[in-house]
Amino acid sequence: MTDGLSHIDDAGAARMVHVGDKPLTARRAAASARLSMSARTLQLALEGGGPKGPVLEIARLAGIQAAKRTAELIPLCHQLPLDGVDVEIRADSAGNALCLRAEAFTTWRTGVEMEALTAVSVAGLTLIDMLKAVQKDMVLGAIQLESKSGGRSGTWTRASAASPET
Repeated sequence: MTDGLSHIDDAGAARMVHVGDKPLTARRAAASARLSMSARTLQLALEGGGPKGPVLEIARLAGIQAAKRTAELIPLCHQLPLDGVDVEIRADSAGNALCLRAEAFTTWRTGVEMEALTAVSVAGLTLIDMLKAVQKDMVLGAIQLESKSGGRSGTWTRASAASPET
């Protein structure tokens, strides 16, 4: 490895990490994101309106589907069997935003952080796609890992003050 980067070999070439010798362990990861918009657009999203239908439910399903396809989207990411994926979308009416949160679960040899991050990212992008006819300047941001557990590195949790949901 070069400088502790697991996906780079000693010669500097990209490589997929070998995980075949690692034990199967229960793993969980949670990620979040925030989509800022106008009060009018937020109201339409919450009412299930907009030109493309029930936007929150479609975005939630898109996030779940994206988590299932993470290995196809991110080079060198292992394909792994997901035990479950939950995507939640809640309103922050005071901040004119939708707060997205995803949790991914597996019993496998590698973590599910990328699956949780992919879920909130694609759910947010889906919301933009579905609401862009109403508002073009929405901002998807604060995409971040909130916590992870399982595996050799154990449990990690982001300090709550850094969360976009506070």
